[in-house]
Amino acid sequence: MRQGVLTHINGAGAANGPAGDQTFEPSQGSFPNGLDSVMNIRSLRHGTPISIRWFKDIRLADVPLVGGKNASLGELYSNLSDAGVRVPNGFALTAQAYRDALTEAAAWDKLHRLLDTLDKTQAVELVRCAAEARAIVYAATGTDRLRLEIAQAYTQLEAEYGSGVAVAVRSSATAEDLPTASFAGQHESFLNIRGAEDLFEACRRCFASIFTDRAISYRTDQGFDHFKVALSVGVMKWYGPTGPRAASSSRSIPNRASATSFFITGAYGLGENIVQGLVDPDEFYVHKRLSGSDIGLFSAARSGRSNSA
Repeated sequence: MRQGVLTHINGAGAANGPAGDQTFEPSQGSFPNGLDSVMNIRSLRHGTPISIRWFKDIRLADVPLVGGKNASLGELYSNLSDAGVRVPNGFALTAQAYRDALTEAAAWDKLHRLLDTLDKTQAVELVRCAAEARAIVYAATGTDRLRLEIAQAYTQLEAEYGSGVAVAVRSSATAEDLPTASFAGQHESFLNIRGAEDLFEACRRCFASIFTDRAISYRTDQGFDHFKVALSVGVMKWYGPTGPRAASSSRSIPNRASATSFFITGAYGLGENIVQGLVDPDEFYVHKRLSGSDIGLFSAARSGRSNSA
């Protein structure tokens, strides 16, 4: 069985130890009844599985179903692909799939017993309860139905991009990237995942990472109910780092009603290194005049440079 490298992005693994690459040996016999993935995929009925939503069918209004990250990816894919912008294709495992799996496993009561009276200021107890909660979710999401639906969707990506296509597997919570709260880096992400079995394992770990130490503590501080927030998982074609990668956000410029600025951070290598805080990136403010097509770089905050473009 091929070994894959799962890159932890401040999620379950990083909560209890240093972040970094870890070698992952996928479990044997992941598919039921001893059949290989191809035989199981062929046994599925045609059509989109109930737990899957492809990017082309996702819009920003779907945040309750697929979380903030996947809703944004769907919006980008749907609106930019026709304009010639190559947005990698992919799909989301829905937040409803997460809820259904926990319901079928009778996991909610166990989670309530762990978390309802948890005092997050007691660090040892927080670590213990968070680890138990992740184990509960991980076990609950190991269903044959999810395994087969993920395998079927991965096969569709292989048909588009080639056999053994590498994918990025990203957590997407239904409460993230909000005006008053950000959950960046608190859930798992895995990169360069190949094969249906490795993908299934990565998806389960993403689901479980809704209960990392950091996520539990942050939700408590921000007043979020642990049981009203759900997790979706995004799976998309992965492109390895061949040059600069950037994470960006936008904000309005005070007292300039006619303009919008974009704050961009960039560094060589994986963009997730910026999210983790492992690198000190270049930072720029990019100004776009709404009245025309003029876009200018007017400030490089971190380097102190001032340029125009």
